[in-house]
Amino acid sequence: MLRVRDLTVSFRTEQGVVRAVDGVSFDVAEGELLGVVGESGSGKTVSLLAVMGLITDPNATITGSISYRGRELLGLSAKEMRKLRGKEVAMIFQDPMTALTPVYTVGWQIAEQIRAHENVSQAAALQRAVDLLAEVNIPNPREAVNRYPHQLSGGMRQRVVIAMALSCNPALLVADEPTTALDVTVQAQILDLVRKLQKNHGSAIVFITHDMGVMAEIADRMIVMYAGRVVERGRKEDLFLSPRHPYTKALLDSIPPLSGEKPRRLKAIPGSPPNLVNRPPGCAFAPRCRQRFEKCDAEPMLIGEKRAVACFAVNA
Repeated sequence: MLRVRDLTVSFRTEQGVVRAVDGVSFDVAEGELLGVVGESGSGKTVSLLAVMGLITDPNATITGSISYRGRELLGLSAKEMRKLRGKEVAMIFQDPMTALTPVYTVGWQIAEQIRAHENVSQAAALQRAVDLLAEVNIPNPREAVNRYPHQLSGGMRQRVVIAMALSCNPALLVADEPTTALDVTVQAQILDLVRKLQKNHGSAIVFITHDMGVMAEIADRMIVMYAGRVVERGRKEDLFLSPRHPYTKALLDSIPPLSGEKPRRLKAIPGSPPNLVNRPPGCAFAPRCRQRFEKCDAEPMLIGEKRAVACFAVNA
C-alpha cells in the first residue's frame, strides 16, 4: 500500500543544514500495523509528516520517493494532496488540544472533514459525527457532538481526533504517539480502540511511539529509528525476542522486567543523540555504544530484507 524509498528531509537553519530524516525506506502492507520507535528527535514524526504532505516550511527540502498504491506523492500539488489527505490517508496527531480548533464544536469539526470529501448535507455529516463518537466509545455522543474541545478530558479529546481521522474510512492511518499524554488506564483503552477500529475498518496503520511496551501490545512489524535513519526492522516477535542492533537492545534493557529479580537500577543509555547539524562521521550510535570497535568509524548499511540491521558488529 505505502512504499517509501530513500526519503530525506532537510531543514536550513542559522546553525546549518539539519538532516532530520536521512535515507529512510519502509513498506506498509494492506491491513498491517507498522510500529515506528525511537527516542525523541530520531525522525519518526518528520518522516510521516512528509508522507502526509504536511511539511510546508520553505526551508525544508524533501527528496526520495513516497508511493501510495502506485501513485507517487512527492511532487503532487497542495490541491491534489488535500483530495487524498483525510479521505485515503489520515493522521491522528499527538496533541489533540492543538489538533482541534478551540472555537468550534467537535461535531462541527468532524462534519467539516466529511463534507470536504463527500457530497452530503450538514445534517447528514453531523449524524455521521454522532455515530463516529459512539464508535470511539464517547458517552452520550448526541450531547458530546455539541461540546467544545476544552469541555472534554484529554482521553475524550484523543477519541475525538481518532473519530475525525476515521470519518472518511481511510485506507491508511498514521497515529503519531496518540497515547503519550494519557494516563495508563486511558492509554490501554486507546490501544484497545485502535485494534478494534483496525479490525472493523481494515485500515493499515503506522503507529509512532517511543514506548516499547506499546509496540509489544499492538505492532505486527517494527522499524527502529536513530538520528534520522532506520537501524533495525523486522517482525515484532523477532525484535523483542532477539534484538540485534545495540540501540534496540538498549531500548529493551531500559524497560522494567515483568518477571525475575527486580533490578536495583534500570539500565540507561549513556550520552545523548547526536547534533544533526554536526553529525559525527561513521555510525551515529557509536559514541553511546558498548560494542563500538574500529569499523564503526564508517557508516553501516542496512543489510537484510524482512529482517534488516545496520551494524558492523552484527553484519561482520
